[in-house]
Amino acid sequence: MERKIELLAPGGDIDSIKAAIVAGVDAVYCGLNKFNARNRATNINFDELQGILRLAHKNNCEVFLTLNIIILESEIPDLIRLLNKLINTSIDGVIVQDLGMLYLISKHFKDLKIHASTQLTTHNEGQIKFLGKLNATRVNLSRELNIHEIKALSLAGQANSVQTEVFVHGSYCISFSGICYMSSVLVGKSGNRGQCSQHCRDKYITTAIGKDYPLNLKDNSAYFNLKELYDAGVASLKIEGRIKEFEYVYTVVDLWRKQLHRFYENESLSTDNSDLYKVFNRDFTNGYLKGDINKNMFIDNPMSHSTEHFSEISIGQTELDEEKAEIRNLIRNKIDLLCIEKVPLIISVSGEYGEPLKVSVETPDTMFEVLSEINLANKGTEVLTEKMILKRLKALNDTEYYIKHLDLEHLSSGLYINFKELTSIKKRLLFILNGSKEYVAPINVPVLKNPEKEETKTTLSVLISSKSDIDICNGTTGDIYFQLPDGFKNECDELIEWFIENQKIRPWFPSVLIGEDYEAAVDFLHQVRPKGIVTNNTGIAYEAWEKGIPWIAGPYLNTVNSYSLISLKENFNCAGAFISNEINQYQIRSIKKPADFELYYSIYHPIVLMTSRQCLFHQVTGCEKSRIDGTCIQDCAKSSSITNLDHHSFHIEKSKGSYHRIYNERNFLNTDIIKDLPDVFFSFFIDLRDIKTKTRVGLSKSEVIKLFEDLIKGKPGSVEKLKRNISPTTMEQYGRGI
Repeated sequence: MERKIELLAPGGDIDSIKAAIVAGVDAVYCGLNKFNARNRATNINFDELQGILRLAHKNNCEVFLTLNIIILESEIPDLIRLLNKLINTSIDGVIVQDLGMLYLISKHFKDLKIHASTQLTTHNEGQIKFLGKLNATRVNLSRELNIHEIKALSLAGQANSVQTEVFVHGSYCISFSGICYMSSVLVGKSGNRGQCSQHCRDKYITTAIGKDYPLNLKDNSAYFNLKELYDAGVASLKIEGRIKEFEYVYTVVDLWRKQLHRFYENESLSTDNSDLYKVFNRDFTNGYLKGDINKNMFIDNPMSHSTEHFSEISIGQTELDEEKAEIRNLIRNKIDLLCIEKVPLIISVSGEYGEPLKVSVETPDTMFEVLSEINLANKGTEVLTEKMILKRLKALNDTEYYIKHLDLEHLSSGLYINFKELTSIKKRLLFILNGSKEYVAPINVPVLKNPEKEETKTTLSVLISSKSDIDICNGTTGDIYFQLPDGFKNECDELIEWFIENQKIRPWFPSVLIGEDYEAAVDFLHQVRPKGIVTNNTGIAYEAWEKGIPWIAGPYLNTVNSYSLISLKENFNCAGAFISNEINQYQIRSIKKPADFELYYSIYHPIVLMTSRQCLFHQVTGCEKSRIDGTCIQDCAKSSSITNLDHHSFHIEKSKGSYHRIYNERNFLNTDIIKDLPDVFFSFFIDLRDIKTKTRVGLSKSEVIKLFEDLIKGKPGSVEKLKRNISPTTMEQYGRGI
C-alpha cells in the first residue's frame, strides 16, 4: 500500500509522550506551559521540549507543538521570542488558532510548518483555501463532519496543498470548537485560551425527560471506520486526550497502531474494541462520522464508563482494577527506560597567538572540531575568557544539547578574536549539531505603530432576522444587517430574490456553513453581489475577497490583536473587523488597527454560548424523532431551557434553518465602552433579533434604536434610560477580559 496514514497522539505530560512513543505512534502533539489550549494539562517547558524532540526523532516520531489559543496584544513580544527559539529547533510543526499568529509565522518564521487547529472550526472548502493562503500545510477538521464531507474537504485540501487531519478517538464537544463561549461567560475562563471549565459536562437540574447531564456526549471512536477514513484521503488520525493519563495514551495508540498494521497488510480489521473500554471512556459513538446524529450519542454520566461496560459482561470491579494496575505497571516499566535528558557537550577551546582558534566538541556519540577563519590576536574588544565564551555560545543550550563543561586549558591567555568570527563559529557548531540545518538569527519583527488619527463619525449598526423589521431601521446612521441561516440551501433562491429587491440590507453570514449550505451561500454571493457583508465564516470571507465584495470580519472570528487585523487586510482585502467581546477595555486599547480599516464592536446582543450540530432537545424535552433527518434543520423551531445547580438558566433556541444554540440568560449590554474608548470604533452594533432570554425590553425596536443613537451622540440620560428599559443584562466579559 503506497500511502501511509499518520497516527497522531496527545502528549499532556512527559510520561504520556513517552507512552505514545513506546506504543509506536507516528507523531505526538504537546504544549508548552504557555500559549496552548490545554492549560489543565501538565505540559512541558522549553528544555524538556528539546529532549522530547531528540527522543521522538530517534524513534521515528514527529512532534507538533500546540500554540492553539488566541493571543493578546501584550503577549506578542513573548510569542516572537518563543518563535525565534522554535525556528532553531527540529520541531515538525506548530498547531495554531490565532489569525495574527498565522500571519506572524507565515510572514516572518517561514521555516515553521503550520497546522490549523480544530479551534478554527474548519468545515468547508473556502476555509481550506483561506488557511492555505496563510500557508497552513494541514487543517484539523471540525469533529461534527461525516465521512462524505471529510472526503470532499480532503480533495479540496489536495487541490490546495493542504492535508486534512481528523479526530478519531476521545472526547466530543457538544459545541463546534472555537465558537463556544460558555466557560468564558460564566466563569471568565475562555475556551479560546485553553481554560475551558467544561460546563457541558456539568450536572443540571433534572430535565423534563429525566436527564441530569443533558449536554454530555459519549466519546468519539472511529476504530471500526479506518478503511472509510483512508479512502476519504485523510492524512492524519488524531487521538484526543492531553489531560488523560499515560496508560490511556499507550492503550489507545497501541490498539490503533495494530489496527493500522492489519489494514496495511490486507488482513481482516479487528471488530473487538473491548480493550478501549479499559481506559477512560464515556462509552463510544461514531454518530457524526457516519452522518447519523442521534439521541444515543448522549450519555447521562460524565464519568468513565469502564465499570458499567464490564459489569455487563460479568467482569467484577476487583478483577478490572487488578488488570488496570497490571497494565499501568507494564507501561510504566517501558516508559521509565526512555530518557528525555538533553545531550551533554564537552567543549575544548585551544589556540595561540597568530593561529586559528580551534573549538572541539565531544558528545556521547561523536566528536568534531571547528576552526576560525581568522587568527587569534593579542588585542581587541574583549579577551577570551570562560565567561565571555559561554556567553557567546549560550545558544547551544537552547538546542537538544547543553554545555556540560568548557575546557580552556590549551588556550593561551590574553588572546582576542572579533565577535563576528565567534558568531560564525557558533553558527557552524549549531549547523552540525542540528543535523546540517542552518541557524536562523533572531528575527526582529517590525514594531507596529498607530496610524494617523482618522476623523470618523461613529455610527450605529443593527442586526435583524425578520423581514418585517426593515422599516424600523430606517433612521439608523449605520448599516442594517440581516442574519442568514445555517441551513442555506433550501432558502437560497428566496434569499437571492429578497436581497436583490432590498439592496440597502447587508447579509450577515453565520459561523457554520457545511457542504451544500456553503455552496448555496457562495452562489448567493455570486448572484446578489452585495455592497458589503459581515461574515463569521472564513470560507465566505475567502469567496468575498475573490469576488471583490467588501467584507467585515464578524465577532465570532475571535479577533483580539493587531496582527489578526493586518493579516485580514493584507491577505484578503478585509474592510474592517469586529473586536471580540471576550476582551476588556485595556486589552482592546492596545490593539493598533491598519490604516483605512474600520473597527466594530457589539454593545448589545443575546450571548451565544454554544452552537451545536446535535439536537439539544433529545435530553431536555424529548423529541418525536430519535435522530436528525433532512428536514430537522430547515423545519424545526423550538425553544426550551436548562438550569444548572447554581440556578443559572440557559436558553436553548432552534429557529427554522439554523442549528441548535444555547444562549446566556442575560443579554450583553455595554454602555461604558462609549466613554472608555472614544474615537476607536467606526460603528457600534446592536442585535435586535427575536431571541428570548431573561432580558426584558420595555420599548419597541424603533425606540431601542433611538435610545442607542442618543447614547452614541452622548445625550444626557440615555445610559439610565437604556438600563431601565433593558434588564437584566451583563457586561462581565468586558470587565474581566481574558
